[in-house]
Amino acid sequence: MKRSALSYPLIVRLDGCIKRESLYCDGDKKLEELERATELDPTLTYPYMYRAASLMRKQDVQSALAEINRVLGFKLALECLELRFCFYLALEDYQSAICDVQAILTLSPDYRMFDGRVAASQLRTLVREHVENWTTADCWLQLYDRWSLVDDIGSLSVIYQMLESDAAKGVLYFRQSLLLLRLNCPEAAMKSLQLARQHASSEPERLVYEGWILYDTGHCEEGLRKAEESISLQRSFEAFFLKAYALADSSQDPSCSSTVVSLLEEALKCPSDRLRKGQALNNLGSVYVDCGKLDAAADCYINALKIRHTRAHQGLARVHFLRNDKNAAYAEMTKLIEKARNNASARQMLRSSSSLSIQIPCCSALNTWKSIFSAVLMDNHKEKEAIAELSRAIAFKADLHLLHLRAAFHEHIGDVMGALRDCRAALSVDPNHQEMLELHSRVNSQEP
Repeated sequence: MKRSALSYPLIVRLDGCIKRESLYCDGDKKLEELERATELDPTLTYPYMYRAASLMRKQDVQSALAEINRVLGFKLALECLELRFCFYLALEDYQSAICDVQAILTLSPDYRMFDGRVAASQLRTLVREHVENWTTADCWLQLYDRWSLVDDIGSLSVIYQMLESDAAKGVLYFRQSLLLLRLNCPEAAMKSLQLARQHASSEPERLVYEGWILYDTGHCEEGLRKAEESISLQRSFEAFFLKAYALADSSQDPSCSSTVVSLLEEALKCPSDRLRKGQALNNLGSVYVDCGKLDAAADCYINALKIRHTRAHQGLARVHFLRNDKNAAYAEMTKLIEKARNNASARQMLRSSSSLSIQIPCCSALNTWKSIFSAVLMDNHKEKEAIAELSRAIAFKADLHLLHLRAAFHEHIGDVMGALRDCRAALSVDPNHQEMLELHSRVNSQEP
């Protein structure tokens, strides 16, 4: 394959982007408007794509990549993956290009690129000629490294390649569903889970996948029964893991946390790879935190980190925070963000690595980090900086936890109107939020 075969559609694509996106205004005015759009709604993909394409047109490749990575860091959009794929072709970085096109095909097998002119599968075939083929063993090593480093788009690509081999497809489709959940693609994740069920190699394995399908569609008790049925046929890590999740969500009895602990401990006794064991340790730590057993929780998180389960940094940060060691908590969350090649997972807290919430709902990794960072600033008497940090996160997503925290900070510095504004905003979303009701009542009594 000659380079020109790839370069021509790339040029067409980039020129098309620039021409279409500069119809209404041009130059600096257009960029100013798009910057403002990003400030108002950071989730819009169009401004990032326009800026990235403009930078590429100026041959500033690294800045173009950095710009498109900003949006792919928290939103897995097909059009953004396609644009980054084009950039990698321009750089002749075919290994990265194949990762993106395989991620595209995972999400949308019939996707067509370059304004619908070329099938993504056809471009993958062309690029593949320039990429070294990995053996199944190579794939598992790559998957482990990428998964540990929160590089979920790369992991999707590796699994896509493994599915072409004779490997156990049920297990691979299940892993794919976990990755897609981390990347906030629930519909694609459900399709992968259904494929896992279809390709299960045994009845106990099939029951586990059916249980997860039921659990993910809100039928926790039915999912619990599938887990128990699977365990009755064969003790397995996944069956105990599923039972722990389903029990935690379906039981209203706070005492069930001890049963959840026992189930996770049983799961850890069963054969599994280190990726899933790390997740079990992480979840076990979360249950211990909810029970107030901070030392046991810290041990779980430290053991998870020993087998490179990167997300355990968040749990350990939570332990430090509850021990009132906010600087240590901030350091742990910083490690998590720094280790994430792709921040999609660090910003989204989903089933595969989230807490087993018995009583206390856990914030997303980003919100946890923002909370801790702002608390450190408050401790250092940098009130304005702390509020500004929270405001940046709230502009992205008006999270109740962050609104409550900012309202408390406003109260702390005597800004009654600011505190009332945040209280009222939060209560319009959740009128029964007890802590916010108490704060609102307290601040309201101070209003002049």
